[in-house]
Amino acid sequence: MNPALQTIQKQLNSLILGKNSTLDLVLTCVLARGHLLLEDVPGVGKTTLATGLANVLGLSYQRVQFTNDMLPSDLLGVNVFQPQESQFKFHQGPVFNQFLLADEINRASPKVQSALLEAMEEGQVSVDGTTYMLPKPFMVIATQNPTEQLGTFPLPESQLDRFMMRVSLGYPAEQAEKYLYLHGDRRQLLPKLQAALNGEQLQALQQQVQQVQVSEALADYAYRLVQETRKLGLFVLGLSPRSGLAVIAAAKAWAFLQSRQFVIPEDVQAVFPSVANHRLRSLQSNVTVDQLLQKIIQHVVVA
Repeated sequence: MNPALQTIQKQLNSLILGKNSTLDLVLTCVLARGHLLLEDVPGVGKTTLATGLANVLGLSYQRVQFTNDMLPSDLLGVNVFQPQESQFKFHQGPVFNQFLLADEINRASPKVQSALLEAMEEGQVSVDGTTYMLPKPFMVIATQNPTEQLGTFPLPESQLDRFMMRVSLGYPAEQAEKYLYLHGDRRQLLPKLQAALNGEQLQALQQQVQQVQVSEALADYAYRLVQETRKLGLFVLGLSPRSGLAVIAAAKAWAFLQSRQFVIPEDVQAVFPSVANHRLRSLQSNVTVDQLLQKIIQHVVVA
């Protein structure tokens, strides 16, 4: 594995205890040039993880706390009239950073949520008829509380689809939580994290990930997993072809993390639930989306 990636893994594992596989999924999303949605109850380390990730990647970073009174201009920027020059000048908003943490994104109104759509899909924003390019690399990590909590606005399907993966940290294991009680909040470690990459180096790694090989048999396996979600009686709507492309991109990045230049079925199985879970809604009230996805992985035979 690339030494910088090993350093990043080590630092993140020391920050968020006992969540190695989840952190590997987060790093997979970064390498696959995806946007990440962290969904969990408050207080399990979502914001700490996102801040730590920005630090170790060495990217320009901005955290935005989403609230119900927030306006799109608070995120994108605004044209301000300059009396001395008798013209308007655009003042960039926090979205003009390589790494944007959209903290508690589902506490903002749908209008503000949708302001991110163009940025996440096209790498640009349009304000008052003018298009502005965003820096590269550009990544959004959004945190959200479960939608059943008060004061939240569920993300629409179009917004959810912009996120390559959704992961949850969950509660820490027993020993990890006891360690927290003894040694304090992990946020105190954030200033000690060292950047292992910069923007150019990250883009170079992302380019290497794209060169990871996918065989025809592997593409067929991924297709059959996606196709299985479209069968009647499972989900409201099955996965789209764009979702299938996200599965392949994430599987390439996962294989790259394992120091391989080709994708195997286990790579697809590792990333498939996190790529698919937020894009699907179960038709069965007594079975969750994640449970159905695990059944699909077990049911679809590896050719």
